[in-house]
Amino acid sequence: MPIIQQSSYPKPPVYLRSGHLQTILPAMFRDIPIPYERERIELNDGDFLDLDWLDAGASRLVVLSHGLEGSSDRQYVKGMANLFFQRNWDVLAWNCRSCSGEMNRALRLYNHGDIDDIGEVIDHVLQTKSYEQIVLVGFSMGGSITLKYMGVHGKELPDIISHGIAYSTPCDLADSIKILEKPSNWLYRNKFMRNLKAKISLKAAQFPDKIDLAKFDDIKEWRDFDEHFSAPINGYDSPEDFYEQASAKNFMGGVNRPVLLVNAQNDPILTPACSPEALCEAHPHLFLETPRYGGHVGFGLKGHAHTWSEQRAWEFVQSSN
Repeated sequence: MPIIQQSSYPKPPVYLRSGHLQTILPAMFRDIPIPYERERIELNDGDFLDLDWLDAGASRLVVLSHGLEGSSDRQYVKGMANLFFQRNWDVLAWNCRSCSGEMNRALRLYNHGDIDDIGEVIDHVLQTKSYEQIVLVGFSMGGSITLKYMGVHGKELPDIISHGIAYSTPCDLADSIKILEKPSNWLYRNKFMRNLKAKISLKAAQFPDKIDLAKFDDIKEWRDFDEHFSAPINGYDSPEDFYEQASAKNFMGGVNRPVLLVNAQNDPILTPACSPEALCEAHPHLFLETPRYGGHVGFGLKGHAHTWSEQRAWEFVQSSN
């Protein structure tokens, strides 16, 4: 599909054009009460996932996948949930392993390239519910998971999965990891690393013979963390193997349903390589939209209850039904 040249995201006020501000402010000040109902499912490997539902018995369902060290409680997830639920859709916001408030049982955690868990979530829905349509929406890491899942399964996806939508997605993970090292991104890097270190410490208490916390002293850049922890814990041979398997652009070519990828040009932790223009331009089902502004999972609209990304997701689903 041709690249969407003119994004409908409006130019924000001058004082809000910084990608950093557009990323940080919604996370700090946007509060959306959501009355989730939680369900725990058991996985094939003996682990578990916690699913948060807005279930009114509707005929359509949106499945929401959060970002790195996020959860169903993030404002961007709850905002999207709120919009679709108000418009008579059921909502399923699932939490990756270790992200629901309770540490998972297995050694492995979660990562950008893991599509087994979302596969089990979808299988659970198909076995226990009856829907006419399912739409998948992912944010940042959740966008990577969504795009890879749809690309790998391609024509084998259940017919009722009609669309995929991904926001602020590091489609080239190796490139995105490098930009985290920029001095201007110290806030995001430190926050992610602090949270992940705490989580790895808990995991080491579960599996003291598998994880050596002393290796944290050897971390000088993000790749070191992936070498010592992300790759071995999650079953990858090396950081390079992890980046190859976790970069959605290596799998997106297989999608055969309408998919919208939205990456803002001023996203502070993405690079142009994360928006694969040549691939999308030549593909009949991939729509790429790169608004000039928006930050990382930001896309706020002053004076509006819903962000532009929430409204855009609804518009995309309706326009290509």
